[in-house]
Amino acid sequence: MDRYDRQTRLEGFGPQKQALLQQAKVLVIGAGGLGVPVLQYLTAMGIGRIGIVEHDTVSVTNLQRQVLYHTADQGQPKVTLAAKRLQALNPEVTHVVHDTWLTTENALELFAAYDVIVDCSDNFGTRYLVNDACVITGKPLVYGAIYKYEGQVSVFNYQEGATYRCLFPEPPESGEMLNCSDIGVLGVLPGIIGCYQANETVKVITGIGTPLRNQLMTIDTLHNNHLVFNISPVAANRQITALQANYEQTVCEVAGVQSLSVDELAQWQENNTHFTLLDVREIDEWEICHISPSLHIPMGEVMQRMAALPADMPIAVLCHHGMRSRAVAQRLVAAGFKRIYNVEGGIHAWACAIDDQMQTY
Repeated sequence: MDRYDRQTRLEGFGPQKQALLQQAKVLVIGAGGLGVPVLQYLTAMGIGRIGIVEHDTVSVTNLQRQVLYHTADQGQPKVTLAAKRLQALNPEVTHVVHDTWLTTENALELFAAYDVIVDCSDNFGTRYLVNDACVITGKPLVYGAIYKYEGQVSVFNYQEGATYRCLFPEPPESGEMLNCSDIGVLGVLPGIIGCYQANETVKVITGIGTPLRNQLMTIDTLHNNHLVFNISPVAANRQITALQANYEQTVCEVAGVQSLSVDELAQWQENNTHFTLLDVREIDEWEICHISPSLHIPMGEVMQRMAALPADMPIAVLCHHGMRSRAVAQRLVAAGFKRIYNVEGGIHAWACAIDDQMQTY
């Protein structure tokens, strides 16, 4: 037990919690930017069995964030390289290689063999497939996602809690996507979010702390903001009994959500453009500062109050830095709204570029 000495010394952890880790079976979907830190830390901490689902090969463009791989690895299968290096890190852990993409044909059988599923995928199709398979098999899902400088973490389908579909009820329409390679990602960001995913996995397995059940944590690495929002569970989303015939494997972002800079927003106001500014921050944030006129509906209430939104004019969605608003904008597009804009940089950017007298937080 010398290997785990520093964590078994922790008050509230000890050998009993370590034993739970060693008995646990965790399936990690993806061995890329998010998957690498998840795999490294779960391996180092002594999870008994770790399955790795991955069918991609190493590219030089992976290396600024997927630090398990080397320059000489280009073109080689990620899953075999990952398993080999993780075994060298901790030979006490069993690593199971699943050299395949996750599909409707294999998901249920794969998930049945594990206790916790960690989604480190990078596309909507896989996320919905993972969610639905977790609901059917009754497995907790540790979710992570990244966008530019920002990330999200949550724990879905845990102790009768919310699922991924409670946050994003339906995927975007086929073809309404932009590719991750065009958007870009800060190299360190997947490491940060992946470490949070590993932490949530350990909490679920051992029962320590408070997992992010019915909550979404957002992390803005540019401005060091960590925010946690409640997710309302929807009972119908836990009634899935069969997988869909097809899950579109589209990548990363909804093109139906258009970007709006704060300069453009100011121009809309100046020109008396007919639009609705939807502020989705929490009430305490809104009371500190807000743009007038605007419609204030907190993020967690938007889907229940869609009837208050105009269907016949553009809607510009605003939050603090632009990440929560983008999530809401995606949900509105999925719900059928056509002219949805995300205010990039949020009210922080507005205060910096448009209204330098505004007191932000």
